[in-house]
Amino acid sequence: MSVEVFAPRGSDNQTPHDQDELYIIVTGRARFECSGEAKAVSAGEVVFVPAFAEHRFHDMSPDFVTWVIFWGPSGGEK
Repeated sequence: MSVEVFAPRGSDNQTPHDQDELYIIVTGRARFECSGEAKAVSAGEVVFVPAFAEHRFHDMSPDFVTWVIFWGPSGGEK
C-alpha cells in the first residue's frame, strides 16, 4: 500500500495504474471520469478506481487536493 497527496494543476495526465485505488477528496471540486463515466466530486467524497481503469480529473477548482491510496496486488483484487 502507498498513500500520496495528489493535487494536479491545469490538467491531469495520469495513466492507468496496476493496483486498485481510492481517492479521498480533501478540498475543492472536480469532474471525475473513469472508464467512460463522469461525475462531479467534491470535498469529503471517496472514489474507487479498479486496477488498469482509464481515469482522470477534469475542470478542477484551484484548491483541488485529494489523497490517493494504492493497495493490493498488481492487477487489483479479484
